[in-house]
Amino acid sequence: MSNEASPRSGLLDNRVIRTILLSGVFLQMGIWVRNFAVLFFVMGQTNNDPYAVSLISVAQFGPIFLFSFIGGTFADRWPPRRTMIGSDLLSALSICLVLLALVFGTWKVVFFATLISSILSQFSQPAALKLFKVHVPEEQLQAVVAMNQTLMAIFMILGPALGTFIYQTFGIYTSIGVMAVTFLLSALVLFQLPRDEASAMKRTDSHFWSEFADGFRYVWVKPILRRLGMVFMLVGLASGLTSQLLIFLIVDQLGLPNDSFQWALVSYGVAMLVGGGLVMKLPKTITPQALVAMGLLASAIGSCGNGLSTALWTVLIFQFLNGLFFPFIHAGFSMMILRNSEQVIVGRVNGVLTPMFMGMMVLSMGSVGWLKNTLPIPVVYGSAAVMFVIGMLLLVPVLKQTTAATQSS
Repeated sequence: MSNEASPRSGLLDNRVIRTILLSGVFLQMGIWVRNFAVLFFVMGQTNNDPYAVSLISVAQFGPIFLFSFIGGTFADRWPPRRTMIGSDLLSALSICLVLLALVFGTWKVVFFATLISSILSQFSQPAALKLFKVHVPEEQLQAVVAMNQTLMAIFMILGPALGTFIYQTFGIYTSIGVMAVTFLLSALVLFQLPRDEASAMKRTDSHFWSEFADGFRYVWVKPILRRLGMVFMLVGLASGLTSQLLIFLIVDQLGLPNDSFQWALVSYGVAMLVGGGLVMKLPKTITPQALVAMGLLASAIGSCGNGLSTALWTVLIFQFLNGLFFPFIHAGFSMMILRNSEQVIVGRVNGVLTPMFMGMMVLSMGSVGWLKNTLPIPVVYGSAAVMFVIGMLLLVPVLKQTTAATQSS
């Protein structure tokens, strides 16, 4: 393994960490402009149709389920630097084509702006994870994951305001143009990554489908990864429900205008920022499994609280609780994958586990429109809370094994 920074040096002294985080800044800008521009545009075109809103999320998260399997395999076969740059360049080009189609065609083409960028991200994200595995010392991985989570938290705060401002001020055409520019800037930043090593120029003598199947076998034979897959599925189902119901909670249950939605996201984002800092400061003795368990318990409480809320301020409180512990879940999941996967197969492990999460998320997101019209919102939120609790209980045997191993050593 080659490391650019010693364990004691600052994280940002590592060129790989610094470059990927800066690239993430531009990607987050584009993603948040996309999220709000497409959301408000479609709601305006369809008179707040919940099925149309659900379709946005299917376009956003569906490709993650469908393409993570092969994206993770190609991340292990292709040089990661080229993969990340190529994905961002293709995203910028495809979004420009969507803009042209929107000008000369139907408004429904905006769904493809979300669809295409989501597909290509399934090749670049596992490549970035592989670069972290290669270039970041293991003792710094938790801090790096937390820094990346903090970046996401910052844009949870700034992103809603940025996306709303650009769309309401300049309209859908400028919003999509901004997306293309941010992806292009991200690609340019990634040229600063060190050139792919000769070992990264993956051999092509092995068959793609053989390597693809190896990822599933690897996850299946490792009990901790197999159990993690079950937790991924439950958390995906619950997260899909809570993320999609939030805007209907604001608009229907509380009777507020849809721009109040951004304040719930800001509360969540501020909490994520704090939570990311907490994860960076936590003792290394706290296991990734314990981080996930704490996060799931907090998510269960937050889901129940949101479902029973009758005022915006209570929603903001429970959104803050959810956001505060989300970095615990994200960091714990990422650390469990990295620590329990060999370097040559980390992309495929990510490509197997991520679809378990995203597939269930897409399934629940696609059903939100029907559930919202069939069941009371508090009942759906309560169902999500139960799933979070079951996921937490599935981790208990792993926590016991880890504790026993620590005491014996």
